[in-house]
Amino acid sequence: MEGGKLEHIDILLRNADWLITMNQERTIFQDGAVAIRQDRIVEVGKTEALAKKYEASEEIDCTDKVVLPGMIDSHVHSAFQMSRGLADEVGEQAFLFERMYPYEGCMDEEDTYWSATLCALELLKHGVTCFIDPGNYEIDQTAKAVEKSGMRCALSKSSLDMAKSGLGGLPDKFIETTEQALEKSESLAARWHNKADGRIKVFFSFRGLNNSTDQLITGMKKLADKYNTGVQTHCAFAQKTRDVSLAQHGVTEVERLYRLGVLDRNMVLSHLGWLSARELNLLKENDARGVACPSSSVHNGYGNLLMGTIPLLMEMGVPMGIGSDHASSGIIDICQEMRVVGTVLKEIRLDPKIMGPEKVLEMATGNGAKCALWDEEIGSLEAGKKADITIFDTRRPEWQPLYANPLVNLVYSATGSSVDTVLVDGKVLVQGGRTLSIDEDEVYREVKRLKSGILQKTGLLEKIKPQWPIL
Repeated sequence: MEGGKLEHIDILLRNADWLITMNQERTIFQDGAVAIRQDRIVEVGKTEALAKKYEASEEIDCTDKVVLPGMIDSHVHSAFQMSRGLADEVGEQAFLFERMYPYEGCMDEEDTYWSATLCALELLKHGVTCFIDPGNYEIDQTAKAVEKSGMRCALSKSSLDMAKSGLGGLPDKFIETTEQALEKSESLAARWHNKADGRIKVFFSFRGLNNSTDQLITGMKKLADKYNTGVQTHCAFAQKTRDVSLAQHGVTEVERLYRLGVLDRNMVLSHLGWLSARELNLLKENDARGVACPSSSVHNGYGNLLMGTIPLLMEMGVPMGIGSDHASSGIIDICQEMRVVGTVLKEIRLDPKIMGPEKVLEMATGNGAKCALWDEEIGSLEAGKKADITIFDTRRPEWQPLYANPLVNLVYSATGSSVDTVLVDGKVLVQGGRTLSIDEDEVYREVKRLKSGILQKTGLLEKIKPQWPIL
């Protein structure tokens, strides 16, 4: 402000009951405000101070609201959004080879686009502004859905080059040579990396270690380094995958990555339940990123929480994000994922202090930003960072009473359904709980139209009927 003249900004969020910055000091403002110009945060502070300094084209009253950085889902299969209800009460082998692979193998471009749009809709309405998608086989449709939604995303083409592993065989659609997998992944990067005004990143992905040759793994890492982006895979998500790795390669999964020279700060490993002490140290020493998928493990009985690696990794300083995995077993609601990881680990470890709400929220914000390799721009509310913001309405019973620590209410009682407003790049995408960038009614119509075809193509109807009679 010069000579008494107010600085012009585009948006001023003001009067926030609680503003959780997630900055380095973890500052929380009461009666907080955020000044936004174009796609960036200009300043964060108390409402009285910012109101005297800025004149905004639009003001958003955040009375009775909790404001925090846009939350990040660090592992979610958007193409699986329409698989909800198709793979319950089965173990990991049947889940993959009898349910999910047949489902994914039959998904065409239209199915994938609307599945990704439904996923974006649910994520946005639950306060997620950015997600990491491990990939599918119609990934351009995911990119188109993300572009239209206004969200931020790191996406990949799903790739593998071994048709069989110790767990079973794969649909023909999945099978390609090492050269084909690398070429198609690089082609995706040429089409979409840093597109949609920079909201879309392309990561490189090998789907799982036991279906990937050494050549594919090292090739994907080289491409990630070439494009200055990430490489991701599923790792150590079940006892069987660990045992298959030992049988096929003579080493555990993380040890194999280390020996191949690809374990690095741009490596994102999802699940990480079944790890040895040496693997924990290798992840720390090589600055790798990890993602916990708590509800997926609890739903399918993978044992990832039971093994207790998540709090150990976090205590060691490994950046651990949190992911909902997919609609067929996870909860596409980061608030509920936070509650699962924050409470179930207490029960397992018989330690009520093992995962406090502060640590859990770090998984969904700053650590998620590190997993997405976007931590210079998102994950906290600070001057210069992107204006990706989630606002919760506390005028709901699950938020009341709110005494002195909004993190307790957020992690232990709130759900994503209490999200009121969401901004990405300074644009309002959700207002009053309703999406502005996605036509919700259209999504519901299209999903209803497509679901019968998916059931017919998968042939899963008889396997998913309830045990009780339907009249």
